[in-house]
Amino acid sequence: MNIYTTDKIRNVVLLGHGGAGKTSLAEAMAYLGGLTSRMGKIADGNTISDYGKEEIKRQFSISTSLIPIEWNDCKINILDTPGFFDFVGEVEEAAGAADAAIIVVSGKAGVEVGTERAWDICEKYKLPRMFFVTDMDIDNASYREVVEKLTELYGNKIAPFHLPIRENEQFVGYVNVVGEKGYKWEGKDAVECDIPEANVEYLNKYKDILNEAVAETSEDLMERYFSGETFSENEIRAALRTSFADNSIVPISMGSNILCRGIYTLLDDIVKYFPGPDSCKVAGVDLKTNEVFQADYDFSKAKSAYIFKTIVDPFIGKYSLIKVNSGVLKTDDLMYNDEKQVEEKIGKIYVLQGNKPVEVKELHAGDIGALAKITAARTGNTLSTKGHIIRYGKNEISKPYTYKRYHVVNKADVDKASQALQKIMHEDLTVKAVNDSENKQMLLYGIGDMQLDIIVSRLLNEYKVAIELTKPKVAFRETIKKKSDVEYKYKKQSGGHGQYGHVKMRFEPSYDLEKPYVFEEEVVGGAVPKNFFPAVEKGLQESVVKGPLAAYPVVGVKATLYDGSYHPVDSSEMAFKMATIQAFKKGFMEAGPVLYEPIMSLKVTVPDKCTGDVMGDLNKKRGRVLGMNPVGGGKTCIEADIPMMSLYGYCTDLRSMTGGRGDFEYEFARYEQAPSDIQDAEVKARADKVAENAAE
Repeated sequence: MNIYTTDKIRNVVLLGHGGAGKTSLAEAMAYLGGLTSRMGKIADGNTISDYGKEEIKRQFSISTSLIPIEWNDCKINILDTPGFFDFVGEVEEAAGAADAAIIVVSGKAGVEVGTERAWDICEKYKLPRMFFVTDMDIDNASYREVVEKLTELYGNKIAPFHLPIRENEQFVGYVNVVGEKGYKWEGKDAVECDIPEANVEYLNKYKDILNEAVAETSEDLMERYFSGETFSENEIRAALRTSFADNSIVPISMGSNILCRGIYTLLDDIVKYFPGPDSCKVAGVDLKTNEVFQADYDFSKAKSAYIFKTIVDPFIGKYSLIKVNSGVLKTDDLMYNDEKQVEEKIGKIYVLQGNKPVEVKELHAGDIGALAKITAARTGNTLSTKGHIIRYGKNEISKPYTYKRYHVVNKADVDKASQALQKIMHEDLTVKAVNDSENKQMLLYGIGDMQLDIIVSRLLNEYKVAIELTKPKVAFRETIKKKSDVEYKYKKQSGGHGQYGHVKMRFEPSYDLEKPYVFEEEVVGGAVPKNFFPAVEKGLQESVVKGPLAAYPVVGVKATLYDGSYHPVDSSEMAFKMATIQAFKKGFMEAGPVLYEPIMSLKVTVPDKCTGDVMGDLNKKRGRVLGMNPVGGGKTCIEADIPMMSLYGYCTDLRSMTGGRGDFEYEFARYEQAPSDIQDAEVKARADKVAENAAE
């Protein structure tokens, strides 16, 4: 592949709902750009983008793919992203590396929730964007309905660049709104034709929208517009470049991916209107001077690059996908990774065509490529030189809140599973494997259930490790609500020295749920010698690890040793410890034992029309709604306290209620007493654990 300078590069991310046609659009672009000799099909599993085993099997994108296309002396780096919400981390990484976006909409399915989410991501990353309506070869596809819906959602900034021409229910051509000309396809070529009468009304309407947008780019043009002048095609195109870059106009184009129609025009528009890195800004911190380093994709400044994604594949190896933020990266350059405190020779530089690495000698500022075998590098790291140690801010990636318990089917594979999960976590920052030592369980976190299921499948097929997912245990706590007064005498005689320990203790609530227990002694007259007090406390320490009620950790207990007795020969620390353990079990169960459950502070952001359903569902889940705050964009944030056990499966429930438009986050708030029915069920379910504890 040729070397391209910054002004000849376009970095474009494909966004949209799952199944809208992003991968098939990328395939059509690659075919027209000469990257492939024939177009692959998702159904056949031979597309450039979806090369992973899981992607081929499931027939949808799971990870972001990079496809560089050479077009009109420019290089267009296409980032094809997944459409399903579970893989939002992949989308966010790609959006952070792109300079503009194409939001793909199916003309058949229309504007879907994924379309709206794609718009929100563009807003978050301040990306110029255009819409591309696919499936125009399908008879019941409606371009007009898509335009009307997008205009309803986002206002008059929506401006169609093209209109479809249909004859005998076939997609045969298009009208160019800017040039006011009609074209029909004859083979691979588009030949100029008369504009059909049916298109004239909409052509005039959309041309007015374009003229208004053009007029708003300068006072001079505004005066000319109001005086009734018409703008030349060149004036319109020049103004559109400016309007597109600052998001004051969002173009719509259309075509058919399967027939490869409309794609030629789309590639031309990317080169004409999309901003190159040379017109974008990026800044980091020079750690040597602590000053802002304004990189701005300037090839003449010190070399620096940001790792926006990592690919760890058992078959193609590990690649760090980078965007060069300044300078020119060359083969065998020495680059310093400040976060890992490592300087490494980068060796060969590649551009990835899906899973096919193509070696290049250098990458100019603004370009996207891949580095292999940089062992210490992780997503979010900055590579720079030791002379100018730069660090860029990390992309904000969605936090995972859906989790399940997992265990390795074959115990001999535990280490193998851990290493495989580490590789998957390097690749996808929304995946977390957590050791919950308190409940003796391993937890796997992700954005949604589908993502977790795919991880299980990947572990089995790619890493040959089988794991099973189950419902996680909830971290209950045990405490007491009343007072009790007990004594216990531990006495054993088996020839020689015996064992003797005798304690009288009071148990009551300490009301401090942060501490397991508070120990006090009120022994008078030396009934229990002071040197046995530590043994009593040690008995308490062991007792609170697993409580007598349901074998959960104990909190908030005050234990007072006020009397007892000892034997000058047979008493020992072990005897007093055992006496305390038995006294605790008896005293705890006599002092009104209760279970406390973890309560989470939950925030749910949903469309205004869904608030009633969501609040009703929270009430069913024993949640307490605390308030509602409008957050703009027709959405409301509902704040509530809810038991942690009620949040299991909440991601699926929320998507069902809101059509995929809802988001939630939570954090631990406090412990509260569980209702009696929950406590009874938990005590019954944990009876075996309590029996094991008593036998120890």
